Amino acid sequence: MTKILVIEDDNDLRNIIGEMLCAENFSVIEAEDGDIGVELAKEELPDLIICDIMLPSLDGYGVLYHLREVPSLQTVPFIFLSAKSTKADTRLGMELGADDYLTKPFTRDELLGAVTTRLIKQVAIERESQKKLDNLRESITYSLPHEFRTPLNSILNYSKLLIENYYDTEPEEALEMLKDIQHSGQLLFRLVQNFLLYGQLTQIAKDPQQLRKLLNSYEKSSTKTIIEEVALQRAILANRKADLQLELQEAILPISQSQLQKIAEELIDNAFKFSSKKTPVQIRSCFEDNTFQLFVIDRGRGMNAEQIANLGAYTQFERKVYAQQGSGLGLALVKLLTELHGGELKIESIPGQQTIVHAILPVN
Repeated sequence: MTKILVIEDDNDLRNIIGEMLCAENFSVIEAEDGDIGVELAKEELPDLIICDIMLPSLDGYGVLYHLREVPSLQTVPFIFLSAKSTKADTRLGMELGADDYLTKPFTRDELLGAVTTRLIKQVAIERESQKKLDNLRESITYSLPHEFRTPLNSILNYSKLLIENYYDTEPEEALEMLKDIQHSGQLLFRLVQNFLLYGQLTQIAKDPQQLRKLLNSYEKSSTKTIIEEVALQRAILANRKADLQLELQEAILPISQSQLQKIAEELIDNAFKFSSKKTPVQIRSCFEDNTFQLFVIDRGRGMNAEQIANLGAYTQFERKVYAQQGSGLGLALVKLLTELHGGELKIESIPGQQTIVHAILPVN
């Protein structure tokens, strides 16, 4: 049975609302003030909340603010009751996360209409979320084992050869095998590190206290040297130093060196990974409108508009056509890092011709 929490200090109105909802087979929980409403919401986890704005102790806006801080209640539909409903009231409520307004006095049909509409929309949202979760689960199930297996096979095969032919292997040949083992180990290490970092950043994004701690770390980085070093390193690893083109301006950013390195590393690595040798990979940066702007441009296979819109961790495209070389975490990590620091990530791509990945970070 659908559970609805009604927070209203007017006993008569609260009882009337409760009777109307019970008559439609809803389970109703009642609270006479904001503080009690918040506690009941945390205990009962209702499917929808109806809340008066003018309440003793904690008003409706305060109730909504506190509930949106609780992960299990962040997506619960919230309907405000108000004796007035000015544009300023509506805007404030919507900014806090309210879903609808009912202006007193209201009719039974208006109440039930608002409740039914919000519950139907919530079902649609949950279905879409479940669909995305299922797709993510499928992508993880398919992509991660593949990404782990490839370097593991190299490590196991070369180490087996070395063990079985220890006395007959020439030093130069053994050294090459050991280099391949080390390279595969580094790939595995990076994959695990990215996996852990993505989980950590996702948690930070949900926790205002952790986010404030990240943004108030007072760490700063000089962009030109860091990006130049990362670009050269990724070009050498890809055996494409001649394809690298740099045009960098200096800026000081309020971001840690490791985080800036990660942004540059993932963007530049993707550019080399998904483009062909003897095609340019251009890395440009500039200072504009009090923001640092980093452009990574390649002439690879690119992405279409739908693929860009669906970009996310563990999302890989056209696996049947192309041999994938990553877990899909790289761009997702960059997007998270830039957004956590108040910036954004933009992607423009013409499939088969050019891709421009544009990271924007505020300087102050």
